[in-house]
Amino acid sequence: MVKQKIAYLGPAGTFAEQATITYNPNSELLPRPSIPAVAQAVEAEEADEGVVPIENSLQGSVTFTLDLLIHDSTLLIRNELVLPVHHNLLSAPGTSSDRIIVIYSHPQALAQCREYLLKRHPNADLVASLSTAGAVEELERHGDNTAAIGNLRAAKLYGAEILERNIEDNSNNVTRFVVLGKTRQEKTGNDKTSICFWFDTDSPGLLFSIMQTFAELDINLAKVESRPTRESLGRYIFLIDFDGHREDKKVKKALAKMESQVSILKVFGSYPKATTLA
Repeated sequence: MVKQKIAYLGPAGTFAEQATITYNPNSELLPRPSIPAVAQAVEAEEADEGVVPIENSLQGSVTFTLDLLIHDSTLLIRNELVLPVHHNLLSAPGTSSDRIIVIYSHPQALAQCREYLLKRHPNADLVASLSTAGAVEELERHGDNTAAIGNLRAAKLYGAEILERNIEDNSNNVTRFVVLGKTRQEKTGNDKTSICFWFDTDSPGLLFSIMQTFAELDINLAKVESRPTRESLGRYIFLIDFDGHREDKKVKKALAKMESQVSILKVFGSYPKATTLA
């Protein structure tokens, strides 16, 4: 049996890798250095699917992923995964916690551990890395008196010592990942659809008319947000996640009505709703 190839936001030891392994533990993992590179691997058929972060419960949406879906890719969302995020203070073996003067990690990880760092390491310099895994991988090169914030898999992969576990400020910290592919996902009966749309003109009630369409059809909206169009200040693209599959009768009716109300409508995909992964 041929293994499915899945690209993910690497390197090895990231939360994206953890989500990918949980999603398909028997897949061939293909780490990529950026979110666009993950999409390119799928588009070039080097990978069957790609896993990228799209939203964190504390930091909000991952704008790189949203902008990719809006402007730069025709890939579809085929699944979503919700992964609890637990950060740990890691060091090279033999490092004493009270001697740490520099702590490396991804900016979001540093932000999600801000209160802990202020309390336990108020004088340490906080240095941004491209990824949590990359910060852990570089510990040996940085030498004594340094630490990194990363997950337990990164500690195992790169031989780091665990100084303290679960140092995130909020225990409800979770990240939502999406699985990107070239084909549509079939209905499961418990689905979600993601779309974006925008208007060429600006007048009162335009966005309200869209909201009213969903309300009249009794379709629940899970998330509503906006992104700049990149064309001019004050012009926005609207993004909505809502319950249902694009093949559902009510959803078909809503999308058909929207097409006559908006300038551009793009369906990112319909896919099974996620449950939180252990």
